[in-house]
Amino acid sequence: MIEALACGTPVIARPFGSVPEVLREGVSGFIESDVDGLVSAAKRASSLSRRACREEFEARFTAEIMATRYETLYYRLIQRRISPDPLANPALVSAAK
Repeated sequence: MIEALACGTPVIARPFGSVPEVLREGVSGFIESDVDGLVSAAKRASSLSRRACREEFEARFTAEIMATRYETLYYRLIQRRISPDPLANPALVSAAK
């Protein structure tokens, strides 16, 4: 899915696995549960902006953005292990917001 978005290609998928977290319904693709919905989505796919699909990729899935988000998450997990009480560490309270 992410590779398709990088190419500016809308994605049509079923709502399993990471699909609901990756796709933005009506922006980067369509999420449908049954065959009739998938067929309908295929007919509507050309209504989605290829530019919006690429922009979605650039905003969420470039290597730099994903590495930064993982790094932030790892630091939060380390900090929680050091200080499990978020009130004991004001930085965690503001980071969680």
